[in-house]
This record gives sequence, structure tokens and C-alpha cells, in this order.
Amino acid sequence: MIPWPEAASGWIIPSAILFGLLVGSFVNVVIHRLPIMMQREWEQEARAVLDLPPATEQRDRYDLWWPRSQCPACDRPIKAHENIPVLSFILLRGRCPGCATRISWQYPAVELLTAFLFAITVWHFGPTPAGLAALLFTAMLIAAAGIDARTTLLPDQLTLPLLWFGLACNYFGLFTDLESAVLGAIAGYLSLWAIYHGYRLLTGKEGMGFGDFKLLAALGAWLGWQALPAILLLASLVGALVGISLILLRGRDRNIPIPFGPFLAAAGWMALIWGAFLQSFYLV
Repeated sequence: MIPWPEAASGWIIPSAILFGLLVGSFVNVVIHRLPIMMQREWEQEARAVLDLPPATEQRDRYDLWWPRSQCPACDRPIKAHENIPVLSFILLRGRCPGCATRISWQYPAVELLTAFLFAITVWHFGPTPAGLAALLFTAMLIAAAGIDARTTLLPDQLTLPLLWFGLACNYFGLFTDLESAVLGAIAGYLSLWAIYHGYRLLTGKEGMGFGDFKLLAALGAWLGWQALPAILLLASLVGALVGISLILLRGRDRNIPIPFGPFLAAAGWMALIWGAFLQSFYLV
């Protein structure tokens, strides 16, 4: 960890905040568009199997870069000065200038969260290769958590690259040794896989999705097998508290599943920053 006076001096923390706002804006695009891209791909594959022609909307290019951002209510293109992170939301008073539809609070919230976590990450690691890798880790976790919270999906397009990036980083020993990273990936996947099948045998229900297995495997690849007990404990405790609160305070149906990915992502990020402290409770 870089000492506070050195890491906080000069341009480092302000630059991390500004960069986090910009990255957070792109993370919002990923959260919104990646599930739509996945659905279009699935529909295209289904139509190919059924020997049907592609749907009209499938013929148009749609990815993270095109078309330009637009209002989901009136399809009005968003101008450059209306797409400044956080500031545009404030100046527009949270409404589309074309149709006055409310803009979701998700957009400034994700931008601010990314900026805040980037600042802490850079403060912790400093301007180092590990710090740059940790910023990528943080952004991908926010995107995965956001998509899972909205759609109960954890895309392979995020979890699998995250796993391989973690192994690549630890080939150079950035966060742990390579052996611990490989064992972490294996143990992360198999631990939730075993819980999933045990729960299914006992209840006949599926307690979680396969994306959760891959996400925990990715966290193990980044942080090593030693971090997995703390990640699972934190994610389970916070998930249980949130679930009980939703049932008691909002009357949520207990049969409606709550995505586990956001809790795994949050616990994984905390283990990235405070892993040594958390592991001191159970590793000698």
C-alpha cells in the first residue's frame, strides 16, 4: 500500500476521480447495452436454428459503440454537452430535454460510485501496475453487478475475461502468486457449484446461477484461494441482511430470487483493498 501523503499528493487522487467519472459513464453503457446485445444474439441463433430470416432490428448494428446514446422514451439523440458525467444530470434536472421523461438515478449513481472506488483503489495501490490492474478489476465488477441487479444475468463476456485477466496479472505476482490464483479459480468455481447442486438435491430448486460460479472463480484468480472464505462470508451476510430487509420493510415475496452477483462483487472488491486484514482472522 502506498502511504497516504504520497498517494494523495498532487494529481493522483483528483485524476483518479475524474477518470472514474468517465469510466463510470462507459460502465453505464455496458450495463444498459450488453444484455440487449446478448438477447439479440440469442434470438439470432434461435432464428438460425429454426431457419427463419433475421428480425428487422437484428439487421441494424448495435453494440457498445453504436448507435449514439439516445433517450429510451423518445429516441432523441443525446448531445455531447448533455452526456457529461453527473454534471449533465444536475443541469438537466434529471429529465430528458426532449420529452421531459425522468432520467434514471442509476446513471449518476454508477458514475459517482466508480469515481469513489477508483479514488480508494489508487490511494491504496498508488500509480503502479497493480493499481492500473485494480482499476480494471473495479470497473468490471461494477458492470457485472449492475447487469446482475437489473437482469439476474452475469454475462460470460465479463466473468470469463475477468478470470483470465486475474490469472495473467498473477503470472507476474501482482496480487498473489500464480499457484494461489489457479487454486483460487478452481476452488471459487467448485465451491458454489457444490452448494448449487447440494441445494438442488435437497429442495428441487436452483439456488443460484452458473454466472455466480464464474464470478467467484474470477475473484479467486485475482486474489487467491486465501481470500475466498472472507468473500463468501461477507457476500452471504450482506445478501441475507438485504433479503430480510426487503421482505420485512417492502413486503418482497421471499420466493423471488435476489441476485447474488452484486454481493459477490462488493465482497470481492473489499477483499482487494482489505484482504490482508480480513484474512488475518482465519489465516495464521
